[in-house]
Amino acid sequence: MAITPAQVFASLLSDQEKSKRCRSEYRGAQSPHSSPAGEREVQVSASAEVTAPPNRARLCVLVGSRKEAAAAAKSSVNRRLDYILQSVRAHGVRIIFGVWTLLTGPVFIAYPEGILRGNYIAVDQDFTCRPDQEDSVTVTKDFRRVENAYQMEAEVCVIFSDFGKMENLCNLFVEKLDSSVVVGSPQFYHTTEAVETIRRQACLRAVANSRRKAFEVCRLLGQTLGRPLIVREEETKESDGLTSETATPDNMRSLTIQQQINNASMTVCSKVFVTFELKSKDNLKRNN
Repeated sequence: MAITPAQVFASLLSDQEKSKRCRSEYRGAQSPHSSPAGEREVQVSASAEVTAPPNRARLCVLVGSRKEAAAAAKSSVNRRLDYILQSVRAHGVRIIFGVWTLLTGPVFIAYPEGILRGNYIAVDQDFTCRPDQEDSVTVTKDFRRVENAYQMEAEVCVIFSDFGKMENLCNLFVEKLDSSVVVGSPQFYHTTEAVETIRRQACLRAVANSRRKAFEVCRLLGQTLGRPLIVREEETKESDGLTSETATPDNMRSLTIQQQINNASMTVCSKVFVTFELKSKDNLKRNN
């Protein structure tokens, strides 16, 4: 049988070059969570969940009247509107700004004193509108001609941070005002600052849980936990509402205030990955 000639290429490396090449190949095969060779460490993952109720509630009250005379329609609405605003102020809520809506479009008018007098309101030039400010009020008025009559509507939207104060005002309006005044159902929500606080608390608690977990592992193995080397938030989940009954065709009754608050609650779950250093005996001796 004929033998086919072959060529072989070889390179002879010194012991020092071999060790360098092996170290570089080992580092290239490491996972993203790995650290340089020879470093003593413990890697743990942990999670935490934070649930918080809403910190704001928006209550809207609608007042309307339709009369043959324009003055009569305005007077009917303004009379009840004055009572609503005075009641709101009596409960410690500030009147922040109002909106007067005509057929030509909306005009923003600020009235720090909160009292409507006729058709004109003094404008504060230095005022800054902040609709979600704590304990504030927005008033919207709409006046138009419908067929042979004049119709005027006013809507008062109040932002509450004290839900007990809101509940007292709701009960007062239902008791003292007639059926022409519609008291809406409150809308609960979180402000942007509150949402960021919940997310931050969830992450911090997850990091604290990871440290406790790593400490227990080290104690079990007879090691000493050192400083954190890597802290990474790997996953964040957000959900609204708590586990509660929901409205169904067989259960259409209105939800209670507490059920509405539960449905508007926010839950944030944070998962983190943390790498801690393991203190060597030499470091412990130096510290001692």
